[in-house]
Amino acid sequence: MHDPVTVRPLISASWRRSREAGVDAAVEAAPLAFERDSLADARGAHPLRPHLPMLEALLRGVADETEHLMVITDAAGRVLWTQGPPAARRAADAIGLAEGFRWSEDAIGTNGIGTALATGRPEYVYAAEHVAHILHRWSCAGAPIIDPDSARVIGCIDVSATVPALHPAMVALVAAAARLAESRLENEMRARDERTRERLLPHLRGLGEAGVLVTATGRILAAGAPGLRGRRVPAPEPGAAVALPDGRVAVAEPLGEAFLLRPTGRVVANAPAHPASEPLLTLSLLGDGTPHALLDGRRFDLTLRHAEILALLALHPHGLSGDRLSLYLYGDDGSSATVRPEIHRLRQQLGGIVRARPYRLGCAVEADFLTVRRLLDEGDVGAAVRLYGGELLPRSDAPAIRAERDELAVRVRRQALDRGGADALWAYAQTEPGRTDLEALERLRAVLPVGDPRHVAVASRSERLLNGGP
Repeated sequence: MHDPVTVRPLISASWRRSREAGVDAAVEAAPLAFERDSLADARGAHPLRPHLPMLEALLRGVADETEHLMVITDAAGRVLWTQGPPAARRAADAIGLAEGFRWSEDAIGTNGIGTALATGRPEYVYAAEHVAHILHRWSCAGAPIIDPDSARVIGCIDVSATVPALHPAMVALVAAAARLAESRLENEMRARDERTRERLLPHLRGLGEAGVLVTATGRILAAGAPGLRGRRVPAPEPGAAVALPDGRVAVAEPLGEAFLLRPTGRVVANAPAHPASEPLLTLSLLGDGTPHALLDGRRFDLTLRHAEILALLALHPHGLSGDRLSLYLYGDDGSSATVRPEIHRLRQQLGGIVRARPYRLGCAVEADFLTVRRLLDEGDVGAAVRLYGGELLPRSDAPAIRAERDELAVRVRRQALDRGGADALWAYAQTEPGRTDLEALERLRAVLPVGDPRHVAVASRSERLLNGGP
């Protein structure tokens, strides 16, 4: 009499999830998720792309010498890259274990990729532990990769082979590869954090012990009060309330790719600030909202003309003559005499940071549109599109502002289409130009994971545009 087969609790839980998702044990292959163009877009936008050579080098010996296949997926289990010898690739192609196919549990049942993504831990699945009969000749080990910035799973690294069982060390190997990728991502994150702190700390000093500087993902970069740095808050939204770990409630003020949190409770007005080496002026000029500036943490709403002048001075840090500034603002109809009263009023509002002969800004300057430019130059399309809430001063008719606005809009759109993933394209689709951009909406439909709730909104908007609606 045979002993009863003991099913690991991990596997029985995965079987239950697969059954609830409606996975058929007779399924013959994983479903296709990406066409060729969409696959290229997804690869280009994925944060693991720069680290692919390291991962390939780490696992190349295993994949090439043992008939194993290395697989790297995104967070939805869609295969982005594979590596392995021809025999392993041919066997994998027959079941859809290839680039562009989806290996989440709800697509093909229990497997090393989908189950690791579902549990958030390194996992292995052997032979008959798979739900799909066609996978019973396969075994696989997968480990999720967690983004240290957002603390969310962004992908999975997997080794699979047509063997009854993998060597026990294989789970440890893929787990080590995942941890190495995470350490690389963390090093990049820390370098970005340090650059952001250096630029934006004067705003925090302007609020004394009350303020908090956080990333767009809610990580606290710096705080006047002790014990908060390194902790997390919910991802902030401009102007929305945020609960701080110490119980205070703060309002989120965007500062480029970061946020300044201003507590709304007991904060001493005009508290003495710790002076910085030089003032920091941050300009928020993108989108339809009221343009405004922050000067060492203090907010100033701007008229359209003052916003135009500050944008032009930020674009020309070495300064502009009165005639040149007038030409940029008014075209051939202006003169330096027209500019002079506006500069005087701006100086009354912001003080001595507005200098003359030539007109320039005597302080460090951050501007949302300049930050978008920099992020695009650095290839961080996702961050650039999230920050790009709309066009630069959309109501401005100043010739130089129009030129900068148009150039930036074209760059954001092109890079979102060419290199943006689902989140970047979704962010672009929420901007004024993106809402009616049929090409962007159709690309977004192609790259959104199956079952993503955003599918309905994107499909509805695309249909309206195709039918001639707004």
